[in-house]
Amino acid sequence: MKKFERNRWAAAIALRISDEWTGAADFPNDALLLRAYLEKSLKNDVEAIQSFISTGIIESDYFKKV
Repeated sequence: MKKFERNRWAAAIALRISDEWTGAADFPNDALLLRAYLEKSLKNDVEAIQSFISTGIIESDYFKKV
């Protein structure tokens, strides 16, 4: 997976997880912190990114145009 693609998937997955976190509405700053941490961590772990793709967290066609 190329760096651009890895970064794009990492950002999308981090956004999905942090946005769906039950505390996101009550603690928006904490949701941003969670998102930043997840994105940074995922960018360095291709296997983790690939494990999230095609799950209930993020669809494999997430970036395909409708």
